[in-house]
Amino acid sequence: MLKKKSSLGRQKIPIEKIPKKSHLQVTFSKRRSGLFKKASELCTLCGVDIGIVVFSPANKAFSFGHPEVESIIDRYLSRNPPQESSSNQIVQAHRNSNVRDLNMQLTQLLSHLEIEKKQGEEIDHVRKARQMQFWWEGPIDELGLNELLQLKVSIEDLKKNLGKIASKCMMEQSNMSSPNIGVNRFGRYGA
Repeated sequence: MLKKKSSLGRQKIPIEKIPKKSHLQVTFSKRRSGLFKKASELCTLCGVDIGIVVFSPANKAFSFGHPEVESIIDRYLSRNPPQESSSNQIVQAHRNSNVRDLNMQLTQLLSHLEIEKKQGEEIDHVRKARQMQFWWEGPIDELGLNELLQLKVSIEDLKKNLGKIASKCMMEQSNMSSPNIGVNRFGRYGA
């Protein structure tokens, strides 16, 4: 009999203000970090300039900007594109180069991680197949009735075979240790 799940899983939450102050602060913190992460991804992937300013329920300001919040706000307020100085262009080129390098490293690490995951899955598959093939090597507590009966028969056969081999070895040992006494051609015993 299957147990019923105790949780309700993911559910759609209506968009409305959260009434509890403590829940409001926790939700803000989680959503703020998610928002800033998505903005960072957008900057990296599309090469856009972004400026975000948010105020917490406690009226603390938090901001994210690429390249800088101040330059984005100045450009928005003045409605003029920023004047590109040569030093600013060099800094921007250096940033873009670093971002490209980091993206390449990230891609390599992710592909290496994927390879490692596949190897781990293959090792697990081989281990499970080996356990199925050599079930008697597993813990006895995990064996089923049929496997236990098979194991019993195998142990009894092993015991019989070991007894036969031991008897044979003991006879050979006793034949080698006793003197060579036999009947000579005259019908007398002697060496």
